[in-house]
Amino acid sequence: MARINTTALLLSSTLLLAVTACSQAQEQNNTAPPVVEANATKRPPVIEAIEAQGLEVIGEFDAPSGLHGYAGVAGQQPVAVYATADGQHAVVGTLVNAKGEDVGAEALQRLVAEPISKRTWTQLEGSDWVADGKADAPRVVYTFSDPNCPYCNRFWIAARPWVDSGKVQLRHIIVGVIRPDSANKAASIFTAASPAEALARNERAYSSGGIKPAVTVPDGVRAKLDRNEKLMTALGFQGTPAILFRDANGIVQRRSGMPAAADLPVVLGPR
Repeated sequence: MARINTTALLLSSTLLLAVTACSQAQEQNNTAPPVVEANATKRPPVIEAIEAQGLEVIGEFDAPSGLHGYAGVAGQQPVAVYATADGQHAVVGTLVNAKGEDVGAEALQRLVAEPISKRTWTQLEGSDWVADGKADAPRVVYTFSDPNCPYCNRFWIAARPWVDSGKVQLRHIIVGVIRPDSANKAASIFTAASPAEALARNERAYSSGGIKPAVTVPDGVRAKLDRNEKLMTALGFQGTPAILFRDANGIVQRRSGMPAAADLPVVLGPR
């Protein structure tokens, strides 16, 4: 499979503390820092250097003690950067005040987490997916799935109580990356009279080989699989299942791999 940008990954993993509070920022009692447009002033050299390493600056905000805040994203993760007044140095990560509060959390939430979540959700909605569950289900969960993926099958089974009760609709963004016949099985699903029924048939018969692979993969199906795989890679995933859902604040959250049993109510909602 294609690999994501390793520089961006390294940057985002180094800054993990900067993003932990983003989805909870609405619950904090902080006063939001004043926000300015990202291009309102020329960026200092240290910020330009960090941008060259993969940071995408989305906006700027005022910070205490003579620092200036920059809200950005790296490797699909919100990141806060605080530049010194001379523009020659920067602190990347979480800046806390005397009360232990993250002074940039509100800005990250507003400038980065919310717009990036909306952009990601729009990309997911526009992808080539197969519905699994009622169209009017109150909760939608996207999952990148391969017909030959054993953990995708485990997730499909684990999600049955939520899907069957009408609480969740899974939207399977199908890729063909695990085995040579994954694309052929995907073709059998996409070209079926009812792709949803074909998907369910593959999952129910997974232990005995799953759905019969199509002899050939039509160009239209190949294009869908290519688009889906590119999206999966662009969103920072390297394997299946890759699961995305919205939390109580509307922020897109993600899981790479089969969620633990205790995590299923977080991903799928109350049972």
